[in-house]
Amino acid sequence: MKNKKSMMNLAISNLFLVFLGAGLVIPVLPTLKEQMHFSGTTMGMMISIFAIAQLIASPIAGALSDKIGRKKLIAIGMIIFSFSELLFGLAQAKTGFYISRALGGVAAAMLMPSVTAYVADMTTISERPKAMGLVSAAISGGFIIGPGVGGFIAHFGIRVPFYVAAILAFIGFILTITILKEPERTMEANHETEKVSFLDILKNPLFGSLFIIILISSFGLQAFESIYSIMASINFGFSMGEIALVITVSGILALFFQLFLFDTIVNKIGELGLIQLTFFASAIFIAIIAFTKTNLVVALSTFVVFLAFDLFRPAVTTYLSKHAGNRQGAINGLNSAFTSFGNILGPMAAGYMFDINHLFPYYISAIILLGTGFLSLFLNRKNWGKA
Repeated sequence: MKNKKSMMNLAISNLFLVFLGAGLVIPVLPTLKEQMHFSGTTMGMMISIFAIAQLIASPIAGALSDKIGRKKLIAIGMIIFSFSELLFGLAQAKTGFYISRALGGVAAAMLMPSVTAYVADMTTISERPKAMGLVSAAISGGFIIGPGVGGFIAHFGIRVPFYVAAILAFIGFILTITILKEPERTMEANHETEKVSFLDILKNPLFGSLFIIILISSFGLQAFESIYSIMASINFGFSMGEIALVITVSGILALFFQLFLFDTIVNKIGELGLIQLTFFASAIFIAIIAFTKTNLVVALSTFVVFLAFDLFRPAVTTYLSKHAGNRQGAINGLNSAFTSFGNILGPMAAGYMFDINHLFPYYISAIILLGTGFLSLFLNRKNWGKA
């Protein structure tokens, strides 16, 4: 049991390191934008390219993890991510930054479905919600704490956070190939998994409805989240240190809820109820940010918005995991792909809208999330169910 827990923690730690590194870019965006004379659209593209690569690679990587095993995909993902962070630190032209983010997206595509499937292979249905809460905490916690860590480390140099991320990822790679063990259930499930196509999964109304919600909501979430530091800096005069502090506190709050309260909330209102609650809460508080003139209100509203984001993600992951059966890799790969598709358009649209009017990204994010919340109310509850 202890060895099983250690293996899961190692796999989840790798996922945390990847999204920690992915988040490191956020607080240095304003400084990078100024130094490189990039437009808002270019900065949005820098985030979107990560999602584009993840979109393309995720279904393939998810299916491969079902066929050849989780450990290989995790190890390859870690070494690719290490190189991508090193490249970002060394890049001197826009092309170099884009290539780095693309490689980071491929690495995330290999790791997300593989780690999620690894944890599913190592747990029973009754153990699954808590385990998936840890997986989601690693993803969202890394991505939210990453900007905070990056903001503090950036005081030693704007490129230093990426060198640190490269070193950490390489250490994760070494630990994976030397310590991590392949779960036995992965290989046993291969024969059955190969008979199920992506189209069969998408035709299933239980999954199809949820993937539509994931796609639409990801656009709204990323339209706000991807260029938050730029908007906070220009619209409200936040310094890099203040942005780092706000995001770090948000991350701590979100992790506390995911690790200690997530199971209780799901048992009370179910995954669907929680998903709907996060849509409405995030829409309302993003709208408050758009109309307030008080920095304290902005900070407090940001806490609520990021908390909503970080409860939405584990709710979706838990639901999918409970119903995926032996298709853990394929279904989690599709989840990652649909999320990435929304993530591609969100930052691009936010950057474009920001160039037109600095408040437009807030308005669009709030409207989309509010609309998605109402859309989720009309979904067939029989297809979703309370897991």
